[in-house]
Amino acid sequence: MNITSGSDERLTAEQRAVWRAFDRAHASVARHLEADLMELHRLPLAWYEVLARLAEADGCRLRMSQLADMVMLSPSGLTRLVDRMIEAGLVCRIPAEKDGRGTYAALADAGQERLDEAVDTHERGVREYLIDSLGTAELARFAEFLRRIAD
Repeated sequence: MNITSGSDERLTAEQRAVWRAFDRAHASVARHLEADLMELHRLPLAWYEVLARLAEADGCRLRMSQLADMVMLSPSGLTRLVDRMIEAGLVCRIPAEKDGRGTYAALADAGQERLDEAVDTHERGVREYLIDSLGTAELARFAEFLRRIAD
C-alpha cells in the first residue's frame, strides 16, 4: 500500500508531539467517560453515543449508514453493536419505507430511559475531563481548530 500526501517530508518532532498529545488527550477523556458510564450505569461509551445520536435525530431514528458515520464505526462494527443493543432492548431496527434495502436504527423506550439516567454523568465527565481545563477564549479557539480538522 502506497500512501502519499503530496510531500515526502516526515513529521517534525514538534508535529509528532502535537499528534501524540492530541491522541493521548482524546484517549484519556474517552477512557474516563467510559469508566464513569460503566461504573454508574453499566453503559459503554459507544452505546451512550448511539443512544444520544438517536435521541437527537428526527423521529429518534437514523439510517444505519448515517449512524455509523456519526459514531465513527464501520458499517459492520455498527451492525454488531446495534445487534447487542437490540438484545438489551435499547434500540430496534425499522425497514426503510421507500427503500427496501435500507434499515433504520431507532431508539426504544428503554434506550431513552437509559440515556436519561446517564446523561448527567456524561455531561459532568465532559465538563470535568475537557471543558474545565480550558478558559473561555481557549475553548472558542479549540472548537475552531477541531471544526477545521473535522472538515
